[in-house]
Amino acid sequence: MKENLLIDKSIVFASRIVKLHQHLIKAKKETIISKQIVRSGTSIGANINEANYGQSKADFISKMHIALKETAETEYWIKLLTISEYITEDMGKSLLNDCLELKRILIASMNTAKENK
Repeated sequence: MKENLLIDKSIVFASRIVKLHQHLIKAKKETIISKQIVRSGTSIGANINEANYGQSKADFISKMHIALKETAETEYWIKLLTISEYITEDMGKSLLNDCLELKRILIASMNTAKENK
């Protein structure tokens, strides 16, 4: 159940990141950071989805850890875009809140998997 919630939230977040990428390219003519954030922001959900098909509990945890690392990278890019004023403070806070929520759920899922190992 929790993994489905996590997949759903990661897809919604990835969609927001794709729209941000489009905005940065069209409105701000920014291509370097936008490529970085679209890669890391969409990779979160891809790794979560892949984790659900892991060959073992260790494989599941490993994929979830990769997704966690991608949330950390995405968090960095969101902060940089906000500080650099490529996105508004409100947009940055909203994206950051969603990113941090994914991070919390990932950590909880990983801890549960480790406990049940």
